[in-house]
Amino acid sequence: MTFLTLRHLKSFQFSFPLISFRYSSIMTKRALLLLAEGAEEMETVITADVLRRGGINVTIAGVAGSDPVKCSRDVVILPDKSLTDAISNAATYDVVILPGGLKGAQNLAANQKVGDILKDQEKAGRLIAAVCAAPTALKAHGIGHGKTLTSHPSTKNAMEEGSHYKYSEDRVVEDDQLITSRGPGTCFEFGLAIVTKLEGKEKADSLVAPMLCKF
Repeated sequence: MTFLTLRHLKSFQFSFPLISFRYSSIMTKRALLLLAEGAEEMETVITADVLRRGGINVTIAGVAGSDPVKCSRDVVILPDKSLTDAISNAATYDVVILPGGLKGAQNLAANQKVGDILKDQEKAGRLIAAVCAAPTALKAHGIGHGKTLTSHPSTKNAMEEGSHYKYSEDRVVEDDQLITSRGPGTCFEFGLAIVTKLEGKEKADSLVAPMLCKF
């Protein structure tokens, strides 16, 4: 018995009396969320959830592999796939997202593969988004110099050191192809800012009422 999947159907032409159509897939925006040990779990899950509600295809990629990842408050998250698999075959993403958590940010900052992905993303003019302590990983990899950004208050001094950035204390800061935010409590706004950037304000606004957000 032979089964046909949508992947098979893409290559088929269908013809019926007076009707002819070809299957075509709808191009959806793609997000890569980098999950490292010690990541802040609320920032990971809220951001991924908001983007998926906005119709964005989110891949949660385990930086160290495909095994479950223990986050900052001992919540364990199973990645969709390893980072290696997520970027295989020269895969590209409309946005690369870095959740915070101090240890998570340190692991992102120390990972050369993460640095290479961020540098390629920036060079290509595609969106990068980081929240909480994760902007320190951007600094470690030399990303976004000269731009205005924000971070968790505890990392303000580290971000201002060296005068590579203009620091803001706004809850969400957007500067061209860089979006940054402050912590778990700003992640609904952070996620909506990414949706606005990729799918438009109307789409982002449509998500607010069903989530009972109060802004």
